[in-house]
Amino acid sequence: MDVEQGPSTRATQAQHDKGKLTVRERLDLLFDPGTFREIEGFRRHRATGFGLEDRRPPTDGVVTGWGEVEGRKVFAYAHDFRVFGGSLGEAHAEKIHKLMDLAEAAGAPLVSLSDGAGARIQEGVTALAGYGGIFRRNVRASGVIPQISVMLGPCAGGAAYSPALTDFVFMVRGISQMYITGPDVVQSVTGEEITHEELGGAQVHGTVSGAAAIVCDDEEECLAEVRYLLSLLPSNNRELPPAVACDDPPDRRTEALLDLVPADPAQAYDMRAVLGEIVDGGDLFEVHATWAPNIICALARLGGHLVGIVANQPAWLAGVLDIHASEKAARFVQMCDTFSIPLVTLVDVPGFLPGREQEHNGIIRHGAKLLYAYCDATVPRVQLILRKAYGGAYIVMDSRSIGCDLSFAWPTNEIAVMGAEGAANVVFRREIAAADDPEAMRAQRVKEYKQELMHPFYAAERGLVDDVIDPADSRSTLIDALTTLRAKNARLPSRKHGNPPM
Repeated sequence: MDVEQGPSTRATQAQHDKGKLTVRERLDLLFDPGTFREIEGFRRHRATGFGLEDRRPPTDGVVTGWGEVEGRKVFAYAHDFRVFGGSLGEAHAEKIHKLMDLAEAAGAPLVSLSDGAGARIQEGVTALAGYGGIFRRNVRASGVIPQISVMLGPCAGGAAYSPALTDFVFMVRGISQMYITGPDVVQSVTGEEITHEELGGAQVHGTVSGAAAIVCDDEEECLAEVRYLLSLLPSNNRELPPAVACDDPPDRRTEALLDLVPADPAQAYDMRAVLGEIVDGGDLFEVHATWAPNIICALARLGGHLVGIVANQPAWLAGVLDIHASEKAARFVQMCDTFSIPLVTLVDVPGFLPGREQEHNGIIRHGAKLLYAYCDATVPRVQLILRKAYGGAYIVMDSRSIGCDLSFAWPTNEIAVMGAEGAANVVFRREIAAADDPEAMRAQRVKEYKQELMHPFYAAERGLVDDVIDPADSRSTLIDALTTLRAKNARLPSRKHGNPPM
């Protein structure tokens, strides 16, 4: 067997027939041309029994090494499905362990290209121990170097926990599946008939479970997106994200925002269009775009510097916070804080989603995850309130009271315990009920409540908003604030670690 060509042309053709690239083709797409350096290419397993002693191909089903992406060092391991179905045995695992240790020592990102059938059954418990070593290293490297999992085939059983421990998971429609128990086991235990794609395909994890951060249509697009993400992130937690020259003027006025955002707080709009007007070149790298779409989490640049953006999405459920939105944003905030990425939070939120289902499924503890993430973050934090900012959801969306460094608001802001109509119904309930014309009395009290407690400068007068700005100045205001905060050096109390909500 030729190490680089693989076991046979027949095996390669079988891989292509499934609509999948080979391991070498994938690595060529991931790395800058000619930069990949393979290690332990001649490694073979030492297992015996079940015919393994007669099948000892080099690589043992995984290719490991490093190269450059946009000129920066990146480590990667990639399963070769043509060799033992990419299954993990003792030698296979040891190669991955070594590479993970090297990546952490070098302070460089780690990418896994997953296309394997899980633990190698013929090697028994040693295969399971190999996964344990991977999981332990995933956790040890968490928050130290970026870890990116790219699912390019099946990932079943315990193997699925490794991607869940990493920072970003990419999947490709039609070829990626990820699940703990496969369709056959599900049917034998529950009687339910379900396909691999329905159980753990890219669409499922991109929209239902939230396990996939980015879902792509093909491998070429997927690996191009991985390269772009790597170009944004720092190599490790001791470095700042790379800055780039910006040809989008920092003082560019965003006049279009006046037309994009309706003054009526009950009218929907697309927050993505707002972000597109504010960030450099309108470029957003959104994560979990189709999971919990009522909140947007994206990486972008402002003035050439990377920022993490969290924004309510009024086009979906009016931008309300719920369990999934809270989890999504909390994880994103933690990732940004880990890698020194400043946070910009755009607020237009009517509150938390009410109802039995949300309460019984734990909106309290899940909402607290987002609160905890913001309170724990030490990176520069800037808040911009566009319209509604009601109740506990206002507090959770990085308000001044939980530690944001600078807070700005548009003249259309409404910061209050709740909307004026709801507040009037509570505060003036008896008076409205006793009035000769209850509707006229309600309208009068709503108007009075807005004038007294919800006018655009109410929060600014109390120091909870630093300035009420012209929407057309949003981009320049945010860039100036982030430039001012760039040298921020906040420290948390000495402790082993916190105990975040479960």
